Amino acid sequence: MLLAEDLLLLVTDDASGRLAADGVQVDTGLGGANLVELTLLGQVDVSGDQDQGKRGRIIVRDPSPPGDDVLDAALRILVERQGRKPSAVIRPLGKNLRPALYQRLAARGVLRAGQRRVLGVFPAAPDERTAALIALLHALKCEHKVVDPRPYQLSRRQLRARAAEIAEGNWASEAVRKAIDEMIAAVAAASAAATAAASG
Repeated sequence: MLLAEDLLLLVTDDASGRLAADGVQVDTGLGGANLVELTLLGQVDVSGDQDQGKRGRIIVRDPSPPGDDVLDAALRILVERQGRKPSAVIRPLGKNLRPALYQRLAARGVLRAGQRRVLGVFPAAPDERTAALIALLHALKCEHKVVDPRPYQLSRRQLRARAAEIAEGNWASEAVRKAIDEMIAAVAAASAAATAAASG
């Protein structure tokens, strides 16, 4: 299962089908999840001192298709936008992604979010993929909508602090960290734009 699929399941309420966060924020998060996934696969990176061009830009290390339709499409977008900042590619990566992921999940018969799995890993030391997923949930500010802190005798603030601790941990490479940081910034910008539109 892709990080973006895991994330979408976790932010979709099982009973109502409603999202735990604003749709624009979720779409931004899904785009960020695909960027993180391709970074974890070693296909995409953030340019460093050893690379040509400006530091901190998207660079495709391996343009060969990963073999998954969603990731193949994401990689094509990144090949076209190579040399741009991660924040500039996250929204294009998330465009029209949510319906496609829902269709894939429905076709595979996946009906409910894997919430129990997340409950089990939050208190423990998570692996790289789980830490990335927690960092994405933290960016969307919906940990408490996915994980009920009460069975663990935690407040929402403590749960958010634990998610932040995992998100900011040293489990990620510089490229993954940069992708997550840029995704958090893009989610914040999308949230501010939605608030301004609602009040205007």
